[in-house]
Amino acid sequence: MLSLNVERWTLSVERLQTTSSGMNEQQKPRIIIVGAGFGGLEAAKKLACEDVSVTVIDRANYHLFQPLLYQVATAALSPADIAAPIRAILSKCKNMEVILAEVQAVDVDAKKVKTADGIELTYDFLVLATGARHSYFGRDEWERLAPGLKSLEDAIEVRRRLLLAFEYAEKISDEATRKAAMTFVVIGGGPTGVEMAGAIAEIARYTLAKDFRHIDPSQARIILVEGESRLLAAFPEDLSASALKQLVDLGVEVRTGIHATNLTESGLQVGDEFIPCRVKIWAAGNNASFVGKTLGVAVDRIGRVLVNDDLTIPNHPEVQVIGDLANFSHQTGKPLPGVSPVAMQQGRHAARNILVMVRGEKPQRFHYWDKGSMATIGRNKAVADLRFVHLKGLPAWLAWLFVHIIFLVGFRNRVAVLFEWAWAYFSFNKGARLITRNFQAEQRPPT
Repeated sequence: MLSLNVERWTLSVERLQTTSSGMNEQQKPRIIIVGAGFGGLEAAKKLACEDVSVTVIDRANYHLFQPLLYQVATAALSPADIAAPIRAILSKCKNMEVILAEVQAVDVDAKKVKTADGIELTYDFLVLATGARHSYFGRDEWERLAPGLKSLEDAIEVRRRLLLAFEYAEKISDEATRKAAMTFVVIGGGPTGVEMAGAIAEIARYTLAKDFRHIDPSQARIILVEGESRLLAAFPEDLSASALKQLVDLGVEVRTGIHATNLTESGLQVGDEFIPCRVKIWAAGNNASFVGKTLGVAVDRIGRVLVNDDLTIPNHPEVQVIGDLANFSHQTGKPLPGVSPVAMQQGRHAARNILVMVRGEKPQRFHYWDKGSMATIGRNKAVADLRFVHLKGLPAWLAWLFVHIIFLVGFRNRVAVLFEWAWAYFSFNKGARLITRNFQAEQRPPT
């Protein structure tokens, strides 16, 4: 009888402890981070193991290192080399939760996040980092003809089109059609466009040079079109000029001060010239995620949320918007660029602000520390603006390699990418030349 009473008392205590633990967990400030890109992931890592409850929501189950997407698109790297599972990155701390879902709207008055599959999650603090997609300036039908580079799916599709173009040219005899198949046009002369054009030139002139019998891939025509008067408009003029020279040395035709129009399956108009080409790649502009418009606050012409100087939105200090979704113009009078260093610094600042607000204090003003910009063009070719020094050619390329290896998430990815780059450098060979099938676009015969 005594034994039974002791057992019942022990069970009651355990239940009480469990209930108490659950209540404590519920009483912790509930933080939702939407988007596990550079900004969202930095915010999550800063809040990991703190006395708060954090939920990270993303429509993909991996964090993507976007600056190297063009290397997947040009077969230099495999998709897994530049992506890491979000759950694995955040698995060490018990206060972290990851949900695979696509957020459709935010109700700031009810403090709820609504997902596409009907889930509603309540928050005390929200960090919105849903990023941006490429903009076609009102001509959305061009996306099918000229994919951009914002996701792994985009990169794999571009890789498929690039490699298929050479395969198609190999088996046709009509010279005009073959020439069009081996003409590649990149639209947009920012870092993505410059890197993409240089990478296509390299894969054509070196990697594929001996792979075919009926065509000479080194004769491929690569054209880079930029509407501004010079490439890399955000870079100093001397680096812009250097990038132009390095691209020309690789055989890239550069057209500046002119716009691409009239995109069709058979080609596109560049100024007064219609260029027949099979592959067109878009790198000309961005539109912020539509989620920002559901906040009910002011947005700019491309959908970025006009945030306060502490990254919060007007009348709702519990909501912070960061990265490509935020228009932060309080420092220079112009919006900060949509690059990973901005998003990462904003993510860490947003997390610090949340911890400050949990203590009942006022959020702090954000200040961006610009460490510089860089863009790679090809083997031993790059430009780097490190604020106090401008690097060109090999020194810039080595600096670019170092920075990108350091900021890759995951030890395995760093080793894999370093190995792939070393192999490609010494052998001129890129091993990820796989043509994947686009099953959704295929018309297969009925069974």
